[in-house]
Amino acid sequence: MFNWVFFCFYQAIDAIDNGINQFDTDKPPKYVNNTHISSRVGRLNLDWTDPDQSPEKENEAFQRAMALAGSEFLESVRFHARSWLPARSIVMECIAERFDIDPSGEIMVLKRFCPWKLHLFELEAELKVEPLIKYVLYGDERGKQWRVQAVAASPDSFESRKPLPAQWRGLRDDELSKETRISGCVFVHMSGFIGGNQTYEGALVMARTALKM
Repeated sequence: MFNWVFFCFYQAIDAIDNGINQFDTDKPPKYVNNTHISSRVGRLNLDWTDPDQSPEKENEAFQRAMALAGSEFLESVRFHARSWLPARSIVMECIAERFDIDPSGEIMVLKRFCPWKLHLFELEAELKVEPLIKYVLYGDERGKQWRVQAVAASPDSFESRKPLPAQWRGLRDDELSKETRISGCVFVHMSGFIGGNQTYEGALVMARTALKM
Protein backbone atom coordinates (compact mmCIF):
# COMPACT_ATOMS: atom_id res chain seq x y z
CA MET A 1 0.00 0.00 0.00
CA PHE A 2 2.92 2.36 0.71
CA ASN A 3 3.97 2.23 -2.95
CA TRP A 4 0.51 3.17 -4.18
CA VAL A 5 0.14 6.06 -1.72
CA PHE A 6 3.52 7.29 -2.96
CA PHE A 7 2.50 6.84 -6.61
CA CYS A 8 -0.99 8.34 -6.30
CA PHE A 9 -0.25 11.18 -3.87
CA TYR A 10 3.35 12.12 -3.12
CA GLN A 11 5.09 11.50 -6.45
CA ALA A 12 3.14 14.15 -8.36
CA ILE A 13 3.70 16.75 -5.64
CA ASP A 14 7.43 16.06 -5.66
CA ALA A 15 7.62 16.15 -9.46
CA ILE A 16 5.77 19.48 -9.69
CA ASP A 17 7.97 20.93 -6.94
CA ASN A 18 11.08 19.90 -8.89
CA GLY A 19 9.82 21.03 -12.30
CA ILE A 20 9.56 17.58 -13.89
CA ASN A 21 7.27 17.37 -16.91
CA GLN A 22 4.49 14.80 -16.76
CA PHE A 23 5.04 13.76 -20.39
CA ASP A 24 8.17 13.26 -22.51
CA THR A 25 7.20 15.84 -25.12
CA ASP A 26 7.84 19.47 -25.94
CA LYS A 27 4.28 19.97 -27.17
CA PRO A 28 2.08 22.22 -25.02
CA PRO A 29 -0.70 20.47 -23.06
CA LYS A 30 -4.19 20.42 -24.54
CA TYR A 31 -5.58 21.81 -21.30
CA VAL A 32 -4.31 23.15 -17.96
CA ASN A 33 -5.18 21.57 -14.63
CA ASN A 34 -4.99 24.08 -11.77
CA THR A 35 -7.11 22.04 -9.36
CA HIS A 36 -4.39 19.69 -8.06
CA ILE A 37 -3.08 20.02 -4.53
CA SER A 38 0.10 21.89 -5.53
CA SER A 39 -1.97 24.63 -7.19
CA ARG A 40 -4.36 24.86 -4.25
CA VAL A 41 -1.51 25.11 -1.77
CA GLY A 42 0.11 27.77 -3.95
CA ARG A 43 -3.05 29.88 -3.85
CA LEU A 44 -2.80 29.99 -0.06
CA ASN A 45 0.32 32.16 -0.31
CA LEU A 46 -0.14 35.81 0.54
CA ASP A 47 -1.31 37.86 -2.43
CA TRP A 48 1.11 40.54 -3.55
CA THR A 49 -1.74 43.01 -2.99
CA ASP A 50 -2.09 42.12 0.70
CA PRO A 51 -0.99 45.16 2.74
CA ASP A 52 0.25 42.96 5.58
CA GLN A 53 3.24 40.89 4.39
CA SER A 54 4.55 40.23 7.88
CA PRO A 55 6.13 36.91 8.95
CA GLU A 56 3.10 36.34 11.18
CA LYS A 57 0.76 36.46 8.17
CA GLU A 58 3.10 34.18 6.20
CA ASN A 59 3.02 31.69 9.07
CA GLU A 60 -0.79 31.78 9.13
CA ALA A 61 -0.84 30.98 5.41
CA PHE A 62 1.67 28.17 5.96
CA GLN A 63 -0.51 26.70 8.70
CA ARG A 64 -3.50 26.65 6.33
CA ALA A 65 -1.37 24.96 3.69
CA MET A 66 -0.23 22.30 6.16
CA ALA A 67 -3.83 21.62 7.20
CA LEU A 68 -4.90 21.23 3.56
CA ALA A 69 -2.01 18.96 2.58
CA GLY A 70 -2.28 16.93 5.78
CA SER A 71 -6.00 16.30 5.41
CA GLU A 72 -5.59 15.19 1.78
CA PHE A 73 -2.70 12.88 2.71
CA LEU A 74 -4.75 11.24 5.46
CA GLU A 75 -7.71 10.91 3.10
CA SER A 76 -5.47 9.22 0.53
CA VAL A 77 -4.19 6.74 3.13
CA ARG A 78 -7.73 6.07 4.33
CA PHE A 79 -8.99 5.46 0.78
CA HIS A 80 -6.18 3.08 -0.10
CA ALA A 81 -6.45 1.14 3.16
CA ARG A 82 -10.24 0.86 3.37
CA SER A 83 -11.36 0.90 -0.27
CA TRP A 84 -8.62 0.44 -2.87
CA LEU A 85 -6.59 -2.37 -1.30
CA PRO A 86 -9.52 -4.67 -0.37
CA ALA A 87 -10.72 -4.44 -3.97
CA ARG A 88 -7.60 -6.23 -5.23
CA SER A 89 -8.74 -9.64 -4.02
CA ILE A 90 -12.17 -9.13 -5.63
CA VAL A 91 -10.63 -8.26 -9.00
CA MET A 92 -8.20 -11.18 -8.78
CA GLU A 93 -11.06 -13.61 -8.15
CA CYS A 94 -13.05 -12.18 -11.06
CA ILE A 95 -10.07 -12.50 -13.39
CA ALA A 96 -9.70 -16.15 -12.40
CA GLU A 97 -13.34 -16.78 -13.27
CA ARG A 98 -13.39 -14.95 -16.61
CA PHE A 99 -13.46 -18.13 -18.72
CA ASP A 100 -16.57 -19.22 -16.84
CA ILE A 101 -18.25 -16.06 -18.12
CA ASP A 102 -17.22 -16.41 -21.76
CA PRO A 103 -14.90 -18.87 -23.53
CA SER A 104 -12.92 -15.98 -24.99
CA GLY A 105 -11.67 -14.95 -21.55
CA GLU A 106 -12.09 -11.33 -22.65
CA ILE A 107 -15.14 -10.52 -20.50
CA MET A 108 -14.92 -10.10 -16.73
CA VAL A 109 -17.86 -9.71 -14.35
CA LEU A 110 -17.46 -7.88 -11.06
CA LYS A 111 -19.43 -9.71 -8.39
CA ARG A 112 -19.35 -6.53 -6.35
CA PHE A 113 -18.58 -3.08 -7.70
CA CYS A 114 -15.24 -1.75 -6.45
CA PRO A 115 -12.25 0.31 -7.68
CA TRP A 116 -11.10 -2.14 -10.36
CA LYS A 117 -9.25 -0.35 -13.13
CA LEU A 118 -5.72 -0.02 -11.72
CA HIS A 119 -5.95 -3.45 -10.13
CA LEU A 120 -6.92 -4.96 -13.48
CA PHE A 121 -3.90 -3.53 -15.29
CA GLU A 122 -1.54 -4.52 -12.49
CA LEU A 123 -2.91 -8.06 -12.16
CA GLU A 124 -3.00 -8.65 -15.91
CA ALA A 125 0.73 -7.93 -15.98
CA GLU A 126 1.50 -9.99 -12.88
CA LEU A 127 -0.60 -12.98 -13.96
CA LYS A 128 0.40 -12.65 -17.64
CA VAL A 129 -3.26 -12.62 -18.66
CA GLU A 130 -3.82 -13.53 -22.32
CA PRO A 131 -5.84 -12.43 -24.11
CA LEU A 132 -6.31 -9.10 -22.39
CA ILE A 133 -9.76 -8.39 -20.95
CA LYS A 134 -11.83 -6.14 -23.21
CA TYR A 135 -15.06 -5.63 -21.24
CA VAL A 136 -16.00 -5.47 -17.57
CA LEU A 137 -19.61 -5.98 -16.46
CA TYR A 138 -20.94 -4.70 -13.14
CA GLY A 139 -24.26 -3.91 -11.54
CA ASP A 140 -25.52 -0.37 -11.10
CA GLU A 141 -27.38 -0.60 -7.80
CA ARG A 142 -28.84 2.90 -8.05
CA GLY A 143 -30.46 2.29 -11.41
CA LYS A 144 -31.01 -1.43 -10.88
CA GLN A 145 -29.31 -2.01 -14.21
CA TRP A 146 -26.08 -3.50 -15.57
CA ARG A 147 -23.15 -1.76 -17.18
CA VAL A 148 -20.72 -3.06 -19.79
CA GLN A 149 -17.53 -0.99 -19.78
CA ALA A 150 -14.74 -1.20 -22.32
CA VAL A 151 -11.31 -1.48 -20.67
CA ALA A 152 -9.04 1.46 -21.41
CA ALA A 153 -5.91 0.97 -23.51
CA SER A 154 -3.81 2.08 -20.52
CA PRO A 155 -4.56 3.38 -17.00
CA ASP A 156 -4.45 7.05 -18.02
CA SER A 157 -5.93 6.67 -21.51
CA PHE A 158 -9.34 7.77 -22.74
CA GLU A 159 -9.00 5.28 -25.59
CA SER A 160 -10.47 1.79 -25.15
CA ARG A 161 -8.95 -1.54 -26.08
CA LYS A 162 -12.15 -2.35 -27.95
CA PRO A 163 -14.87 0.31 -27.77
CA LEU A 164 -18.47 -0.73 -28.13
CA PRO A 165 -19.48 -0.76 -31.83
CA ALA A 166 -19.70 2.58 -33.59
CA GLN A 167 -23.22 1.93 -34.86
CA TRP A 168 -24.45 1.57 -31.26
CA ARG A 169 -22.97 4.80 -29.94
CA GLY A 170 -25.30 7.58 -28.90
CA LEU A 171 -28.39 5.38 -29.14
CA ARG A 172 -30.78 4.72 -26.26
CA ASP A 173 -33.57 2.40 -25.18
CA ASP A 174 -35.78 0.98 -27.95
CA GLU A 175 -33.69 2.52 -30.73
CA LEU A 176 -30.58 0.84 -29.33
CA SER A 177 -32.33 -2.48 -28.78
CA LYS A 178 -33.55 -2.40 -32.38
CA GLU A 179 -30.05 -1.69 -33.70
CA THR A 180 -28.35 -4.34 -31.55
CA ARG A 181 -31.21 -6.85 -31.69
CA ILE A 182 -30.69 -7.22 -27.93
CA SER A 183 -33.62 -6.60 -25.59
CA GLY A 184 -33.39 -4.30 -22.58
CA CYS A 185 -30.68 -1.98 -23.90
CA VAL A 186 -30.47 1.36 -22.07
CA PHE A 187 -27.66 3.36 -23.69
CA VAL A 188 -24.22 3.38 -25.26
CA HIS A 189 -21.98 6.41 -24.69
CA MET A 190 -20.95 8.47 -27.71
CA SER A 191 -17.32 7.37 -27.27
CA GLY A 192 -18.25 3.71 -26.92
CA PHE A 193 -16.49 3.28 -23.60
CA ILE A 194 -19.60 2.22 -21.67
CA GLY A 195 -23.14 1.00 -22.22
CA GLY A 196 -26.04 -0.29 -20.17
CA ASN A 197 -28.75 -2.91 -20.15
CA GLN A 198 -31.66 -3.58 -17.83
CA THR A 199 -30.38 -7.10 -17.04
CA TYR A 200 -27.13 -8.96 -16.52
CA GLU A 201 -28.01 -11.33 -19.33
CA GLY A 202 -28.58 -8.42 -21.71
CA ALA A 203 -25.31 -6.75 -20.76
CA LEU A 204 -23.46 -10.03 -21.31
CA VAL A 205 -24.98 -10.43 -24.77
CA MET A 206 -23.94 -6.85 -25.58
CA ALA A 207 -20.34 -7.63 -24.58
CA ARG A 208 -20.27 -10.93 -26.48
CA THR A 209 -21.76 -9.32 -29.59
CA ALA A 210 -19.31 -6.40 -29.42
CA LEU A 211 -16.38 -8.81 -29.24
CA LYS A 212 -17.37 -10.32 -32.56
CA MET A 213 -17.82 -7.00 -34.36
